[in-house]
Amino acid sequence: MKALTLAMLTALMSPLALAAPAVIFDMGGKFDKSFNESAYRGVEKWKAETGKSYLEFEISNDTQRVQALRRMAERGANPIISIGFAQASALEQVAKQFPKTQFAIIDGVVNLPNVASITFKEHEGSYLVGALAAMKSKTGKLGFVGGMDIPLIRKFQCGYEQGARAANPKVEVFSNMTGTTSSAWNDPSRGGELAKAQFAKGVDVVFAAAGGTGTGVYQAAKDAGKFAIGVDSNQNHLQPGTMLTSMVKRVDVAVYNVLKGFKPGPQALGLKEDGVMVAIDQHNDKLVTPDLRTKLDAIKGEIVSGKRPVADFMANPADCAKK
Repeated sequence: MKALTLAMLTALMSPLALAAPAVIFDMGGKFDKSFNESAYRGVEKWKAETGKSYLEFEISNDTQRVQALRRMAERGANPIISIGFAQASALEQVAKQFPKTQFAIIDGVVNLPNVASITFKEHEGSYLVGALAAMKSKTGKLGFVGGMDIPLIRKFQCGYEQGARAANPKVEVFSNMTGTTSSAWNDPSRGGELAKAQFAKGVDVVFAAAGGTGTGVYQAAKDAGKFAIGVDSNQNHLQPGTMLTSMVKRVDVAVYNVLKGFKPGPQALGLKEDGVMVAIDQHNDKLVTPDLRTKLDAIKGEIVSGKRPVADFMANPADCAKK
């Protein structure tokens, strides 16, 4: 379903819907098979459990964010949940204008008393899949394809490289970013090209942290007979036999929790909080052997306990440069 225009959105909002919550999906749409879709599953779970409805809007260009948020607030939606860090500045502007409305942002931070800011410790989950990739690789060469070149995606990259080198100090990691604009999240063709170039260098496992662009990486991995690692949602089902695993960010849990009980302020979800995880299911259970799972569990335990610290690029980029 295509995103509604703002005019259509206004027309469809009836008085009966005024107390409903609202979710504003970002670029890529709610069926991006990744970040936005995970948020969609969270709100749909809430809807199924409560029998209540919600309002929604899918951002299709950068100029719509403020207007979409303001329209939702004017119509009485509460809480209003913005999906993605790119909505932070727009949300801050609108939240100040509507101090009695509850807002939440997933994957970003807005320091206002009526805003819940939920972020994730992506570096912890990325460390685990990096270790798995290095243990699974036969060539000792790994790949990373990021989406938009921003600190958040460097955070994924940094964690991945740390985990890989901890498992195999001699491993080589080849990294590329898709672009510098929001279109980098939805460019499967470019993702496929970057993956193919890495495979030509000997890479046999590639991790894509690139939203919808990742589908092109996974297709290229399937065509080349290599392994790929998904991100945000559990993407193991997209290319069974090719997908080694997925580094899942529980965006669905974050959205669901906001709808079940709004709590303003910052929240960071990592391995300890089950906010990130390595996905094991029927699609990859033969690829991740019991021995590999045991090793992953041990690494996870050390990270959770603090015995194995993981550098966070967004906290201190220099720490990642040393790893």
